[in-house]
Amino acid sequence: MLKQAIALLLMALATTSAFADDWPQWRGPTRDGVWRESGIVERFDKPKLDIVWRADISSGYSGPTVADNRVYVTDRVVEPKQIERIHCFDAKTGRPIWTHAYDCEYRGVGYEAGPRASVTLDSGKAYALGAMGNLLCLDAKSGTVLWRKDLLKTYSIEMPIWGIAAAPLIEDDLVILHIGGKPDACLVALDKKTGKERWKALDDGASYSAPIIIEHAGRRVLICYTGQHAVGLDPKTGKVHWEHPFPPKRMVIGVASPVHHRDQLFFTNFFDGALMLRLDPGKQTVTEVWQRAGESEMETDGLQSIISTPYLAGDHIYGVDSYGELRCLELETGKRVWEDLSAVPKARWATIHFVKHDDKVWMFNERGELIISRLTPTGFDEISRTKLIDPTLDQLPRRGGVCWAHPALAYKHVFARNDKELLCADLTAK
Repeated sequence: MLKQAIALLLMALATTSAFADDWPQWRGPTRDGVWRESGIVERFDKPKLDIVWRADISSGYSGPTVADNRVYVTDRVVEPKQIERIHCFDAKTGRPIWTHAYDCEYRGVGYEAGPRASVTLDSGKAYALGAMGNLLCLDAKSGTVLWRKDLLKTYSIEMPIWGIAAAPLIEDDLVILHIGGKPDACLVALDKKTGKERWKALDDGASYSAPIIIEHAGRRVLICYTGQHAVGLDPKTGKVHWEHPFPPKRMVIGVASPVHHRDQLFFTNFFDGALMLRLDPGKQTVTEVWQRAGESEMETDGLQSIISTPYLAGDHIYGVDSYGELRCLELETGKRVWEDLSAVPKARWATIHFVKHDDKVWMFNERGELIISRLTPTGFDEISRTKLIDPTLDQLPRRGGVCWAHPALAYKHVFARNDKELLCADLTAK
């Protein structure tokens, strides 16, 4: 019995280690922006990272994802016709393994660089969602299409001005999608093996925010920031536990995912500021702690992020405001503690992606720089900075271009993309 128990323990540890090494979905293994590998560099030894490999791709906003020693990313090509593509590369060498392309004409979608949603990887399957609502389930190893759905047609999506952006979420045997369908199909759950509808919920329009799963009052709860509400649902059935209004004053323009920290949920967008909710410890309800917004996107109060998902730690919130101002807020009040303008150049929609690693916070800014830092109530402590990848103009034809796609951190390497290439750099401590 003892040998059997030890074997089971070793198997569990091996499974956990393999899972932690992958970056199989939006913002990492558990969608919380935490990188759990050890043996990573403490600081950079040169102003530009050495690149292990590069692979040619086209334009798009979707960040790469990594599983089973393969890297996945999507892009768009417009000549000789408009297509979206799903690519798979060898994580060690960058060798192309497979590509699947399908016709996809962009209609009524602004900022046309390409797909937004990262590919979600689960149990040997790849779930790819395009900007116009094309959902494909593929064999992750071969690229064979197992099933596909035209969500725009099936659910009469009221297309958001910047297309469908929220990455698919896997929960048990379901793939959950935030698409803004009608009627009552803002959120849709499909059987992940067959694509058959299992439930749909809410008559809201979609935002660009990817949903998350949390544990609350003894249950798994689906948290989503739609175009009109912060909501909590039963992920198995779509039953709505609670809705809290957070409607747009001008337009829906939020990409940041909800953030769960202790007994609180945090939401933010570009025009409407920030909302903090508190979860009732014993039942499926929430109460508002505070909501703050400035007079405009330039005269802000608190935190008005667009693309960057904030980082919450201890009694504070850290995030990027509307014009690139790195800020620290009090968790309980939203009151500003400090502001720093050195992490990314000040510009409209300036972006930083935050990833927690041990006691540090890694940042990838829109100039293609990696920054190792500490964020505390006393300020932004920059430990080290290096250049990873060049900004490109397809994602944003201003300020010399941007790097808005979230990187993947897996196998002690970083995987990043722009509108021309996907690359890999080694971050192993020497």
